[in-house]
Amino acid sequence: MEYRVRFVREDREIAVPSGTTLLQARIDAGLETDAPCGGKGTCKKCAAEVRRPGEAGWQQVLMCQTAVDGDLEVRLPEASGKLRVLTDANGADMAWNPMVRAVQLEVPPCLRGESSADWTRLAATLAKQGITVQDPDPTVCAGLGHLLAQRKGRVWAVISGDRVLEVRADAPDMYMAAFDLGTTSVAGYLIDANTGATIATAGERNPQARFGGDVISRADYALANGTGELSRCAREVVDGLIRRMCVAAGVSWERVFAVSLAGNTAMHHLFLGIAPDSLVKAPYNPTLSQPLTLRATDCDLHAHPRALLYMLPVIGGFVGADTVACLISGDWLRRDRLTLMIDIGTNGELVLGDRTRRVACSTAAGPAFEGAKIACGMRGADGAIDHAWLEDGQLKWHVIGEGPARGICGSGLVDLVAALLARGDMDGSGRLAAGDRFDIGDTGVYLTQKDVREVQLAKAAMAAGLRLMAARLGVAIGDIREVDIAGAFGNYINPDSACAIGLIPVELRDVIVPVGNAAGAGAKLALCDVNAWREAETLARTTEFLELATLPEFQDEFVEQLNFYEEEE
Repeated sequence: MEYRVRFVREDREIAVPSGTTLLQARIDAGLETDAPCGGKGTCKKCAAEVRRPGEAGWQQVLMCQTAVDGDLEVRLPEASGKLRVLTDANGADMAWNPMVRAVQLEVPPCLRGESSADWTRLAATLAKQGITVQDPDPTVCAGLGHLLAQRKGRVWAVISGDRVLEVRADAPDMYMAAFDLGTTSVAGYLIDANTGATIATAGERNPQARFGGDVISRADYALANGTGELSRCAREVVDGLIRRMCVAAGVSWERVFAVSLAGNTAMHHLFLGIAPDSLVKAPYNPTLSQPLTLRATDCDLHAHPRALLYMLPVIGGFVGADTVACLISGDWLRRDRLTLMIDIGTNGELVLGDRTRRVACSTAAGPAFEGAKIACGMRGADGAIDHAWLEDGQLKWHVIGEGPARGICGSGLVDLVAALLARGDMDGSGRLAAGDRFDIGDTGVYLTQKDVREVQLAKAAMAAGLRLMAARLGVAIGDIREVDIAGAFGNYINPDSACAIGLIPVELRDVIVPVGNAAGAGAKLALCDVNAWREAETLARTTEFLELATLPEFQDEFVEQLNFYEEEE
């Protein structure tokens, strides 16, 4: 039996079978959905009001825990506004040696009495320019004979690696698209392959969020339901951004010849439709780690019919291609001074080292800073408190969009905890002086004792991971000469607050450098410099992966880092 579910504010109605959860009905209705806990009922972020048609009163429910057993009207909370997606980055200087290039040729004719194939002569002409190409693509050869005869051998070839993607009469318009496929958001860049200019950028929330806010929730969903929906979501958002950027730049998506993609290991696997079994079971290894060159159309992307998709390699189970992209962006194969790179997203990845040796690890820091386990937590969108500070002993705060506060995002959470610690509203053990809740003025937004504990768990995991990496390399924390903080959280976080709560060691305060979306910058570099693409494989292969869960000393170090730094008298 089917029942009608009507979403009132959105004026959207859908028929669903009896027993369907309201959360699934919302997904099926095509409405943006965020379910950080993956529908387990623990995050309480899918609260909504429901009633039977004709009833006067509304009842508040959790959509993931409410089955449809009759016709229903649903009133969703007002949308929190568009997610801020960071696309700016400070990357290494780019050497222009692009993955796609156009080569002008003069292919000699086949002389009477000879039997020399058109492709053979084309390949020989390319070889004289130092370009070796692989076996011919029949679709490229379809009109080759006519074109060579018409142009008397003077043609242009579009080359990527050892492949000829197109042969045409005139100098071609060519574009490339690079992507940072994050757990929370996706950032895209459209690049003119003739000039190297970035001509459009775009960002979007990762629609996989409807299946869980973190990679473990999504992996669990994939194991229970297959990878189809999650793979489709990832491919659709990348494809949509390609088309959106092409429209913004006034170019045809059919002229996009190369796409690069960097994501954490779970996003990498789910995009490709690879079951994440090995990621969620010991020893937590990836199924596939090598760099890949695929047909873009085989992954449902609208681009040139022979466009190539370059998938950057991954390092380990939870240190993925996005970390490799950050290392490309930071030019780590030529970095002499000891550097710490921190990328805090839905997961927290750290790399410590230099050009000669690097150690990487992953910690479960992200859920707190992404708002998943915080009572009033939310992503960085309109209505989120993103900064807080003390002014003459009074707590002040800023709200994204300058409107009323509706929640608090990661950077605001760190600021707030640091401010409470400094003012004495919370002690070094994390205990709130006022009881189980601290209200932020009359905004209706508050911090609970449980929220503080979540921050402590997150920062302790990060701090413990850093110290164990330093021990593995045989260096002291004070030996670190630079701290690069990547990602949106790192871009907006106040370094003073991060050090005040022990997220970053206080002795490193003066060497902290926000580097923006370094993963996106690395994905761009992989297209703009062939050598960067090659270095990605070297970085992935030679960076040591430290699996913290297998280290017996991790638990002791983690407990040691739980307390906040006490303010000195």
